[in-house]
Amino acid sequence: MPRSLGNVIADSLGLSLGYAERLLRGVPTDRFPRFAAPGGVIVTSNHPAFIYGHLSLYAPKILHQIGHPAPAVPEHFEVRFSKDATCVDDPDLDLYPPLQEVVEFFQEGHRMVSAALRSTPDDVFQQPNPAEGRMRDLFPTIGSVQAFYCGGHMMMHLGQMSAWRRMEGMPAA
Repeated sequence: MPRSLGNVIADSLGLSLGYAERLLRGVPTDRFPRFAAPGGVIVTSNHPAFIYGHLSLYAPKILHQIGHPAPAVPEHFEVRFSKDATCVDDPDLDLYPPLQEVVEFFQEGHRMVSAALRSTPDDVFQQPNPAEGRMRDLFPTIGSVQAFYCGGHMMMHLGQMSAWRRMEGMPAA
C-alpha cells in the first residue's frame, strides 16, 4: 500500500509523541527544571524543562519548512531552549517557564505538525533542505530533515528524559 512521505514521517512522530506523553507522567512540577540527583549527587544532564522546551522549538520550524502556518515561539523559549542554549539547574524555579506552559506549547505545535505532514504533497519533501553546512550535508532534502526532527532528534532527547526519570527514582514510562 503506497503511503505519502508526510504520512510516513507523521507515523514516526506519533510514536515519539506517545512516548513523550508517557515520560511526563508523575513528574513533579518542582523537579521539572532540575538536574537529576540520584543519591543526592547532582548529574549535569538535560532536565525535563529543557528537553521539552528544546523539542517544542522544532514544531514551528517544521511547519514553516513545509509551508504551513506555525504558532509563534515565545521569546523566552528561544533564549532558554535553542540549540545554542545551555541547560542549567533551576533550584529557585525562576529561570524556566512552568511545566504546563512548556508542555502545552510542545503538544500544540506537534499536533499541528502531525496534521500538516499528512496533508503535505510529496514534492515538498523532495525540495532541498534550506539549512546550510553539516545539516544540509546530512539531510539534503526537506523530507530527510523532517524525518530526523520527528524521529531521531526527538527520540534522542526523549532518551535523556527516560534517563532523568530513572535517576530520579521514577519507573520506566
